[in-house]
Amino acid sequence: MKISLTINGQKHHVDVEPRHTLADVIRDTCGYTGTHLGCEHGVCGACTLIVDDDAIRACLMFAIQADGCTVRTVEGLAHGTALHPLQHAFIKHHALQCGYCTPGFLMLAVHALEQNPDISDADLKDVLSANLCRCTGYQNIIAAVRDARDTMRGIT
Repeated sequence: MKISLTINGQKHHVDVEPRHTLADVIRDTCGYTGTHLGCEHGVCGACTLIVDDDAIRACLMFAIQADGCTVRTVEGLAHGTALHPLQHAFIKHHALQCGYCTPGFLMLAVHALEQNPDISDADLKDVLSANLCRCTGYQNIIAAVRDARDTMRGIT
C-alpha cells in the first residue's frame, strides 16, 4: 500500500506491507534510526514517537494507520545544531548510560512537557514510569526532565 507521512517536517511517500509497523517503516524505509525497537510488545517505550500530538508506541501501530499523519522522531527535536532543552538536560544530568531507551524517554518527556508545561513532579514521575531503562536507576532521567521543564518555562 502507498502511504504518506510527514516526518519531522518532511513529506515521505512510501510503499508498505500492511503488516509493517510504524517503527519498521520509520527506521527501515525512511531512515530515522533514532527510533529504537526494544520489546516490540509496547512495554518498554524505546520506540515512543509523537504522532499527530499523541505519544505512541510505534511498535504497536501499523504504518498504514499513520497514513497522512504528522510524525515527530527524536531526530526532529534539535533545530540544526541547536539541541532541544531536554537534550541539553539529559547531557547535563547524565540521564543516559547505554542510551538505548533515551530516544523513547526524550519523546515521551517532550510530549508531556508540551501538553502540560506546569506538570507536577508527581505527575512527571507517573508519566516517565511508562518507559523502561535498565541502566540509569531513573533518578537522573527525572532530574533532567525537571530541569528541562523549568528551563522551558523560563524558571532557570
